[in-house]
Amino acid sequence: MHITFVSGSYRPDQDGVADYLANLRSHLSQRHAASTVLTTHDSALAVADPAVQGALAHWGLPQLLPLVQTILATPTDILHIQHAAGSYRFKRPVFLLPVLLRQAGYRRPIVTTAHEYGWWEWQPKWFPAGWLERVKEWGQKRTWWDREDGFLLTGSDAIITTNQNITGIMQERLPTLRDRMVTVPIAANLTVAPVDRAMARSQLRHERSWPQEAQVVAFFGFLHPVKGLTYLLQGFRQVRDRHPQARLLLIGGVETLSLNGQDAENFWQQVQTQIRDLHLTDFVHCTGYVEAETASRYLSGSDLGVLPFTPGISLKSGSLLAMLAHRLPTIATRTAETDAVLCDRRIIAPVVPRSGDAVAEAISTLLNNPAEQERLAAAGHEFVQAFTWEGITDRHCDIYQQLLER
Repeated sequence: MHITFVSGSYRPDQDGVADYLANLRSHLSQRHAASTVLTTHDSALAVADPAVQGALAHWGLPQLLPLVQTILATPTDILHIQHAAGSYRFKRPVFLLPVLLRQAGYRRPIVTTAHEYGWWEWQPKWFPAGWLERVKEWGQKRTWWDREDGFLLTGSDAIITTNQNITGIMQERLPTLRDRMVTVPIAANLTVAPVDRAMARSQLRHERSWPQEAQVVAFFGFLHPVKGLTYLLQGFRQVRDRHPQARLLLIGGVETLSLNGQDAENFWQQVQTQIRDLHLTDFVHCTGYVEAETASRYLSGSDLGVLPFTPGISLKSGSLLAMLAHRLPTIATRTAETDAVLCDRRIIAPVVPRSGDAVAEAISTLLNNPAEQERLAAAGHEFVQAFTWEGITDRHCDIYQQLLER
C-alpha cells in the first residue's frame, strides 16, 4: 500500500501536526505501507527525506494547479490530507483541492484528517453577512460544502478527527456524512526513553547544578503566549517562597509556524525578562529545543508536570499525553472536555486558566502530598495506555483497507 499525504508544512521540529504525521508515517512503514508527503518547497528543503516533496511555493490559490498536477502524476493508493489552519498559514484554497482533483479525473480515495474544527469560519468583510450565511447553509444542507472547510470534508471519502468534540460538531452540520467520520485520538508526541528514573533525576539535577533534593516542576511543549507561561512564572514565584528546593524546567523551543522569526525572538526575550524580574534566574531553566530522547529523560527526572494553557487543556495535547506517559503527576487548566474526561476521573490536578495564584496553590499542594503525587502518576499512566501509536496505526490501516475494498 502507498499513501500520499498532503500537509501544509512538514517541519516536525516546529509544528505539532507535522510531528504527528512523522510519527504516523514511521509506524505505517512498519506495516509495509510506504508514504510520500507533498508540501511546500521550503518544508521539503528543510528535511532530509527524499519521500518529502515540494509541490508548491505557498498555499495561495494559483499554486493549487501544480499541486493537482503533482498528485495526478504520483502513483498512490490513497490520498490523505492533513489539515490544521496554522499549518497552511491560515490560507483556505486547500478547501478546493478535492473538487479540483475530481474535475481533473482523480478517482483514488481521498481521506482528510481534521486536527481542529469548529472555530474558523470564512467571514470576509466585503461579502454581506446575511447573504453569506444563506449561501453557507444552502450548500451545507445539500452536502455540497460545509460552512467552515468548503469542499474539504464533503469531497473526502473518509473523515478522521482527533477528538470527539470535533466529531460532534461535524455530525451536527453534516449529518448525512456521519458514516464517513471516525474519531482517532492522538497519542503522546514523545516516546518514553528507556532510562532508570532515579538516574534520570540525578543526572538532571547534576546538569543544572541543582541540589539532589530539588523538587523539579516541568513544562513541556513549544513556548507560546497561549501556553500560560506568564501565569506559570508568577505562580512559581510564590511556590519558591514556600518550597525553597523547588525548581522550574521549561522544556521546548519557541520557534514554530505560528511564532517565528522576530516574533519568536521577542517572546523568548519576554520570558527571560520576566524570569529576571521575578528573581528566578537561578531557579528556572529554559532548555530551548532539545531532541526527543533528551526531553524524555528530563521528564523522567522531574517530579511534577504543569500545563497552564490559557484556552485550557484538551486530549489534543500531545504534551499532556507525554507527561502522563512519563508517570508525571500533572497540573493542567480545566475545560468542559477535561471536566468530563480527566477531572471527574481524577487523572490530572485541574486549575482555572489565567491565574498565577491557582497555579501556585496546585503546585504547593502536590509538593506537600507525595501520596497524591503517586496516585496521579499511576492514574495518568493507566489512562494514557489507550492512546498509542500502534492503535492509531491500526485504525488508519483499517480505514485505508475499507476504502480500497469499496
